[in-house]
Amino acid sequence: MEKIGIGIIGCGYWGINYVRVFEELGESQVIAVCDRRPERLAEVEKRFPGLDSTTEFEELLASPHVDAMVVCTEASSHYPIVSKCLAAGKHVLVEKPMTTVATDAEELLNLAEAKGATLMIGHTFLYNAGIRQVKNYIMQGDMGKVYYLYSRRTNLGPIRNDVSALWDLAPHDISIFNYLLDSKPEWVSAVGARVLGNGRADVGFMSLGYDNNVVGHVHTSWADPHKVREVVVVGSDKRIVFDDLNSQERVRVFEKGVKRMDPQEGGYGEYQFLMRDGDIVIPNVEASEPLKNECKHFLECITLHCQPLTDGKNGLDVVRVMEAIDRSIELRGAPVEVA
Repeated sequence: MEKIGIGIIGCGYWGINYVRVFEELGESQVIAVCDRRPERLAEVEKRFPGLDSTTEFEELLASPHVDAMVVCTEASSHYPIVSKCLAAGKHVLVEKPMTTVATDAEELLNLAEAKGATLMIGHTFLYNAGIRQVKNYIMQGDMGKVYYLYSRRTNLGPIRNDVSALWDLAPHDISIFNYLLDSKPEWVSAVGARVLGNGRADVGFMSLGYDNNVVGHVHTSWADPHKVREVVVVGSDKRIVFDDLNSQERVRVFEKGVKRMDPQEGGYGEYQFLMRDGDIVIPNVEASEPLKNECKHFLECITLHCQPLTDGKNGLDVVRVMEAIDRSIELRGAPVEVA
């Protein structure tokens, strides 16, 4: 089978990782890479000798050997770059967030459909075996009723030049919440702070309201010296913790919970609460690289002409939530409905 030719735009940390992964996968071949910074191209050439490179991404668009493009540039540049890639008939995998404006995301979605091209968003955590494990617990009903979720995504930077910490980090958690609940939030309430004085919110606290009265909460920060990558789901029968930084115990299941019991007939008409206490279980989580899982899925979608798990609609949903978060911050935390 002929390999799928890959062009990569943006050679920062993630760009170089995409080069490595697509070179390792047998179904693809990296044809060329692009970056406006010669020093980044030099780094790629050092690690991957013989790989073609350019500072002009139009050269990749013109190449008949490039079937698909990976876009991992600054978020604010995603729309103009991806639109040109799709217009040229290329399949596209673009890093999150899909765009920084919902109407731009809608245009990309329509353009991909018109061109018959695969458009996939790099919501990498949906390809993480730990998150998949949490999803299985919810789908099987082992948690009982889901009460709420919360996540923390904090570290000292890296600080972006074009978007806030909320736009940089929260799309991960919003995509995770949407995936776990198989839903999207109806409203959001958010506050942010510019503690570093760089003109953008460096810290954010976001609440998301889903149907069935399920609430999610996201805390993001570029200014916290304690690096955390954690998602917690609390249900009536179990509490599940996903800790991406704990390679030995990535998922922990606390078999504890509380649920309301209907008042017994002939009683005082008061609700009773049943407390459940149990063990802490460490399930076996498949050892796999999320980025490699994501890239393999991208290639499969191109070959089989199927819809990606993290397709353009998935990306658009997240951008709409982020826009509502921005509006809520402007209103000092007032709830805002998600379009």
